[in-house]
Amino acid sequence: MGSFSSKIGVLLAAAGSAIGLGSIWKFPYVVGENGGGAFIILYVVCSLIFGLPLVMNDFMIGRLSGKSAYGAFRALSGTNRWQWLSWLLMATVTLLTGFYFVVTGWCFYYMVEAAKNTFAGMDAEALTDFFDAFGHQAPTMTAYAVFSIVLTAAVLWFDVSKGIERLSKILMPLLFVMLIVMAVHMALIDGGTTGLRFLFEPDFSKITPKVVLEAVGLSFFTLSVGLGILITYGSYMPKEQQETQHAQEENVVTTSVQMIALVLLVSLLAGMIVFPVVFACGFSPAEGPQLTFVTLPDVFQHMFCPTLISVSFFALMCVAAITSTISLMEVMVAFVHEASEDTRHPLNRHQSVILVALIQLVTNTLCILSMTGCVGGLTVVGKNLFDFANDLTTNILIPLGAMGVAVFTGWFVPKAKYHGSPAVSFLYMLMLRWIVPAVILVIFLESMNVI
Repeated sequence: MGSFSSKIGVLLAAAGSAIGLGSIWKFPYVVGENGGGAFIILYVVCSLIFGLPLVMNDFMIGRLSGKSAYGAFRALSGTNRWQWLSWLLMATVTLLTGFYFVVTGWCFYYMVEAAKNTFAGMDAEALTDFFDAFGHQAPTMTAYAVFSIVLTAAVLWFDVSKGIERLSKILMPLLFVMLIVMAVHMALIDGGTTGLRFLFEPDFSKITPKVVLEAVGLSFFTLSVGLGILITYGSYMPKEQQETQHAQEENVVTTSVQMIALVLLVSLLAGMIVFPVVFACGFSPAEGPQLTFVTLPDVFQHMFCPTLISVSFFALMCVAAITSTISLMEVMVAFVHEASEDTRHPLNRHQSVILVALIQLVTNTLCILSMTGCVGGLTVVGKNLFDFANDLTTNILIPLGAMGVAVFTGWFVPKAKYHGSPAVSFLYMLMLRWIVPAVILVIFLESMNVI
């Protein structure tokens, strides 16, 4: 399957997997719903305390095994008993991309409509009607979802260094430049400082046990743990011939810290773009998911050069979304490729990409047909397939996957532990064995309304 050619390639690709719609779409509205600055402090702390061990662990599993999520657990444990975990991660990614490409299609659609100046003169009610109407246009939604799948597959057609790494070195710097330019612009608008105060002045009276769990859950969601992405990318890390295990571990730690720092920076920049304009125009920061596709297009109409700002924002969303779809789909490609090696008819990379793209076409089409009502009765537990896949992956499968990987390393693979400083090694294993699984269990029970 190939490997990355440089450490910066690993870092940018891994950051790209995490810096997606979670950081730019979900982060602002979750912060808005949970009180602003105090929640951000909690989010940063949770990312470092709980997210860092999981990110390190995923990278370490891939690096030590040299395998993707399919073969890593078997390679490290020497048994097939943990293959269920690899299939759990695969199922999670398959369901996640089942609706992720749909949302990516929304971003491309809105970028095109913004370029056509479609939103000019629309108020919040008209934009809501526009979004609702688009949500029932199955052919249009399918076309944009298919475009996103084909674009992602085209990148993955090449090997890791020529496809993922090369594009990451272009898209990630572009993403940062776009974020910084838009953040500076939004900070200078009249009334924008109110939004920045909401973002950076903590009000700890807003903190409740539920808010703490929200911060932990968001850190897991935005760091790509529980999906097998970082395990796969860890297996692609470049290896020097004389590199010791300690040097490998130090490389993993450095990459993990740098990746989390980039994710936190992008999340904050996204907040610096959204909240100044929301407060300047008198909207509530707790608008929820419609913040991106209804509130912000409305806000942009009241700003200087509204078409340029709208196009720039949704182009930013498209870049962030594609960096994530590339990583998600690569997990499936690597999984299919390794799994096929256990059969009589192993698949090469191109065949694996085609098969995964076809799977995505089916899952995304089913989600779109279900949510648009084109196929009556296409629901699960009373929800359309889009909402079901979203809720199942976010609330159940991702936490279970993250817990399973932590327990696997903490209890069943002693050789995978961190061999550096004794104090760091002790804390690392303590987090994986006890604290992280316990925290994930609490989040899982809370999401299921058990507690």
